[in-house]
Amino acid sequence: MTEATGLLDVAKRAAAAGAAVLAKRSAGGTAGDGLQTSNKGEAGDWVTAYDVAAENAVREAILAERPNDTITGEEHGTTRPTNPSGYRWSIDPLDGTTNFIRNIVYYATSVAVADSDGVWLAGVVHAPALGRVYSAARGQGAQLETAGETTALAGPVPGRTGLILATGFSYDPLTRADQSAGLAGLMDGFADVRRLGSAALDLCLVADGTFDAYGERGLNEHDFAAGALIAEEAGCWVRRPRLTSPLDGGPSTEDRLAAWMCAATLELSGKFPL
Repeated sequence: MTEATGLLDVAKRAAAAGAAVLAKRSAGGTAGDGLQTSNKGEAGDWVTAYDVAAENAVREAILAERPNDTITGEEHGTTRPTNPSGYRWSIDPLDGTTNFIRNIVYYATSVAVADSDGVWLAGVVHAPALGRVYSAARGQGAQLETAGETTALAGPVPGRTGLILATGFSYDPLTRADQSAGLAGLMDGFADVRRLGSAALDLCLVADGTFDAYGERGLNEHDFAAGALIAEEAGCWVRRPRLTSPLDGGPSTEDRLAAWMCAATLELSGKFPL
């Protein structure tokens, strides 16, 4: 068993623990149906009791097996052990919180791990409402597990017509207005656009060839850490945002809102702003 394979096994168990929490949501529930919603600051940036409970479950699963690893999570920030191993986990316990609140099925638990040099080694995106588990270990390809079957992922079909672009929009009104104004230019060469509301799943849907490309700016590391590795290991061209590590305080809001996360076939790589 390689290092990356062992870490992927841990990531799968941890993501499954988080997804199991999300799966407890009532199928007929609404925003006021025990979700305990609150707003993080920007309109539309919601957090629920499930976000917190899922992150707790993911953290417990990781620490049970790897107590000396550092963990960065969306809800609880960064925790460092007394004797850090050099490995760091990036957790988004519920990517697609608004979808979750509205009972839209595109949400997932995202778990990824990097070494001391910041190289991402393993990542999992577990989408319980879709019945899908996307995963990758560095140098070993990417897979989709669904309905008891495992499929190797190979990215979008090069050269096909009717190209679909996936993207997203910021909660920040000024950034969103700028994104909307630039959408027509970004769409050049594409037949249509989709906005799912989960960056992790957008990246996975490029990896499995559903989308031809994905580009969005303003993401946090936990939004893309697992999905970007999965797309990369599926053979996609991937450009991650160059953001200050959470270990060094994280990026400024200005830097984060300006930085692009992109994934596509190599032939579409020139479609996105630098």
